[in-house]
Amino acid sequence: MVESEAQGRLPGIEPVSIVDIGSNSIRLVIYEGLNRAPTLLFNEKVMCGLGKGIAQTGNMDEGSVTRALAALHRFKALSHQARAHTMYILATAAAREAGNGPDFIHKAEMILGQRVRVLTGEEEAKFSALGIMSGYDSADGIAGDLGGGSLELIDIKGKIIGRGMTTPLGGIRLSEYAGGSLSRATAYARKFVRNVDFLKEGAGRTFYAVGGTWRSLAKLHMQLTNYPLHMIQDYRLSFEETMTFLDGVIKNRDQKEPAYQAVSRSRRSLLPYGAIAMREVLNAMRPAWVSFSVQGVREGYLYSLLSDATKNQDPLLSAAGELAVLRARSPEHARELAAWTGNMLPMFGIDETTEEARYRQAACLLADISWRAHPDYRGLQALNIIAHSSFVGITHPGRAYVALANYYRFEGLNDDGATSALATIATPRLLDLAKMLGGILRVVYLFSASMPGVIRHLKFERPRSSASGLDLELVVPPEYSEFSGERLEGRLQQLAKLTGKKIAFRFE
Repeated sequence: MVESEAQGRLPGIEPVSIVDIGSNSIRLVIYEGLNRAPTLLFNEKVMCGLGKGIAQTGNMDEGSVTRALAALHRFKALSHQARAHTMYILATAAAREAGNGPDFIHKAEMILGQRVRVLTGEEEAKFSALGIMSGYDSADGIAGDLGGGSLELIDIKGKIIGRGMTTPLGGIRLSEYAGGSLSRATAYARKFVRNVDFLKEGAGRTFYAVGGTWRSLAKLHMQLTNYPLHMIQDYRLSFEETMTFLDGVIKNRDQKEPAYQAVSRSRRSLLPYGAIAMREVLNAMRPAWVSFSVQGVREGYLYSLLSDATKNQDPLLSAAGELAVLRARSPEHARELAAWTGNMLPMFGIDETTEEARYRQAACLLADISWRAHPDYRGLQALNIIAHSSFVGITHPGRAYVALANYYRFEGLNDDGATSALATIATPRLLDLAKMLGGILRVVYLFSASMPGVIRHLKFERPRSSASGLDLELVVPPEYSEFSGERLEGRLQQLAKLTGKKIAFRFE
């Protein structure tokens, strides 16, 4: 392995690439390495439309095949340029079903110099499920992966993959079958969805929507509602809101609203058919929530290659820990904070849920990633990096909590124009927790000079004597007494004001 001199890259891993030959697009994705939450180094797709016409002719269109093969030449060169010595090639519905599929696969293998794995429908469903597992802390529901040629549906609960099924309801195939008739597309989709008997087992759970057309629907909904955080991963809508939205997409065939411009031209024509397929699935399933996922077959395939120990890592905390290694002054200090704050919050009457504890730990791991910025902009940079990073295993309200906690840590405990948008996403509870954590971090970062070895010796305690009139004391061992100072006292009193508690230092 040849290590890059770039210090912004993780040591000890090398890039891997995946070529995904789908029915609508062919995509090359190069990842930084094979780990729990891999980061994209490079990502490019070509909309070849290999699935067009298969329903009528039984073969892939020759023009589409020519474009696809040309793209594969480029993708091989790009993969080598990125030093990705390991390449995986996956092909889905169009390649496995077309009469000229075997000839296309042979030519692709000659270009790429290695075997192309043509996935069965069952394998597609399995890897889609693994993709959801890789991107959510604890998935519970049914995943649907809408490609150009097929729709895979599969049940997931935690680490258990349940029943799955593939249907011929891909966006391209459904649109071609319908011949422009949305009522015909609806009847066709309903006929196949009716045969997926396990959908009713998803009632009251979550439907995980995977695939480019469904991601475009999420993007469109964000535009229509002026949603302030354009992150597709775990963009979550209620069943009722989703159904109303889908009905609107199906009826609005002229797509004149400006919001549609956020969707690529190549995807817009498929939106009504993607909406029909989703509407029929949701009608049969009746989930509580719909969650859109950027994690699918590609990520699921990489996840399948990991060791069991790596699979069991928390995806959010793994990614946050890596970013601390890349950007914090002291990753050890960040890890100290993650442990110490968990022990101290009960002293303030805070009883965290498991999910809240995960977010707090992530916030601590990320609390120093903007230290190289100008002091006036460290808070804003931390907020932007965290809010807009490609983390998985975190909800949008959780992402807002982590970002806001770090903004408050730098900028103080009051809201302003920088926080207003994210504050609408965070729940009132998470917003309060973000300010609490920000207030604590403001004290201990100043006390420790952002370096390890001190914080673990500090602790909040009840006062020894009720006569003191205090609610809490921050107990400091005698060897650290020289750290006392006016600025530190000011930070502690900010925390006291926020919590409504009388707090003072106790130097022993």
